[in-house]
Amino acid sequence: MIKIFNAIDKNYGSNGDIVVSPLKAVVHKEDNGLFYLELETDLSYADYIVANNIVVADTPQGEQAFRFGNEIQKTKFKIYAKAYHVFYDAVNYVIRDSYVVDKNCNDALDHLNMATDTPSPFTTLSNIANINSYRCVRKSLYEAINVVLERWGGHLVRDNWTIKILDEIGQDNGIEIRYKKNLKEIQATENWNEVTTKLLPVGKEGLLLDELYVYSDIQYDIPYTRVQEFNQTEIVQDDYLDDEGNPNVEAYQEALVENLREQAQAYVEEHSIPKVNYVLRANLEKVSDVGDTIKVIDERLGIDLITHILSFDYDCILNKYKELEFGNFQPKLSGLVNKISQQTANQINENNAVLKVELGTKLQEAQDKIWNALGSSYVIYEGDKILIVDSLPKESARNVIMINNGGIAFGQNGINGNFSSAWTIDNVLNMEQINVINLTADLIKGGTLKLGSNINQNGILEVYDEANTLIAILDKNGLKMYGQDGSYILMNNEVGFAGYDKDNNKIYWVDRDEFHQKKSVVEEEITLCNKMRFIPITIENDDFVNDGIALVSVMGGDE
Repeated sequence: MIKIFNAIDKNYGSNGDIVVSPLKAVVHKEDNGLFYLELETDLSYADYIVANNIVVADTPQGEQAFRFGNEIQKTKFKIYAKAYHVFYDAVNYVIRDSYVVDKNCNDALDHLNMATDTPSPFTTLSNIANINSYRCVRKSLYEAINVVLERWGGHLVRDNWTIKILDEIGQDNGIEIRYKKNLKEIQATENWNEVTTKLLPVGKEGLLLDELYVYSDIQYDIPYTRVQEFNQTEIVQDDYLDDEGNPNVEAYQEALVENLREQAQAYVEEHSIPKVNYVLRANLEKVSDVGDTIKVIDERLGIDLITHILSFDYDCILNKYKELEFGNFQPKLSGLVNKISQQTANQINENNAVLKVELGTKLQEAQDKIWNALGSSYVIYEGDKILIVDSLPKESARNVIMINNGGIAFGQNGINGNFSSAWTIDNVLNMEQINVINLTADLIKGGTLKLGSNINQNGILEVYDEANTLIAILDKNGLKMYGQDGSYILMNNEVGFAGYDKDNNKIYWVDRDEFHQKKSVVEEEITLCNKMRFIPITIENDDFVNDGIALVSVMGGDE
């Protein structure tokens, strides 16, 4: 049954404002992805199928509420509309500033759901015990829930006005599918991007295995060789001591090697076969929801695996599935977020690799300077302070380090001279110059940020958005800000201020005291030299209505 309710109804036990006899009613649902209803009817329901009204449809999970939005199309005979699940109402509730600190997923959802500007209509629930934190600043409840999904993990369950994030969903009803055997209407999409049959694993501090490579049991006509770094932070030296409590370096090294081998073997076992998605255009009566377990046997690829329903299309009129998607590869929006995050992380790692080389050079120079100075450094204890000087007697010293309960000070003007830098006990670092290869900070305060000149010829400031896309750059050519369509604004001492389209054509610019533009749209009026105004007018009589422009004189502020 398809029923339509008004925009504020939340009780759907009745028949609502009207019961619809649709020409088409299909629900599309994805695991952690889209959830919407496509509806097609005749024009008799035009007064009810309007923006913000709620349509309730039968689904395999019971009656679910969807809200009409902008996607309503009317033809001469029919109405087509797409209504999204009421879960998406969460986009209209804003969280100004709320901090979830060391909470499980259930507490995190409750915390955020109670922090909205307008009281939230949703009830939240989760069984995920992972502990995590999240600072939510000026985000919608919808955006916040997506962040919770990324950080705490799990599956999003949307049941009318109840939002759940569960560690597992779906059922195992013993469904088994053989590709091109018992079912013909099936389409497979393969992804070989991560296939690995030969792996060079790299562990902590560049650790390698003696055998160097790990192989999978499955091999193909061409090699799929990868290099993969593994995290070994859980293997710590303090856990490996000899009988006397001293570090057992040999045992620690063996533990690292064995851990690296285990991680590498698990990696090739997981990635030795391609990721495959299957789209089945047939009804499987045993399917209950996304997340349901399906056993897939594909003799072509030697695949015999347990997979899960990723999405479905359900015909609400015939009460059966039209299309099912299942597999171990999910190129959906939720996966896209993780992919973007991974690409960003990879880019950061690549940048850090370059920085490590540069930093290593600087550290080596600093280390050489320190070691070379050991033969000419003298430590003097004076009761209330410690002095480190480059010569004796101390009065002849030039380079001086002083340590006391106020902090550490550095100078090159002798023990009685001024100190040029200091690190004080209240965690303040005062220096005339700081040479940093890589600086990460939440907030930088200061008077002057100096870029370029003969001190730093590069002099580039780049600004990126969350997807690691460059949106602005400040360099020797001025300030350039990019639009989403490839257009940009440029400001420098050559062009002044100018805007360009994606094909580098100048579309507006400032020339001394003149502003030029190729096209202009004025919404209300134009005033020239405070003497004349261009205003829109409408002339009406019994025969016609004409819109036009009138020129109005401005005299002493009066028209």
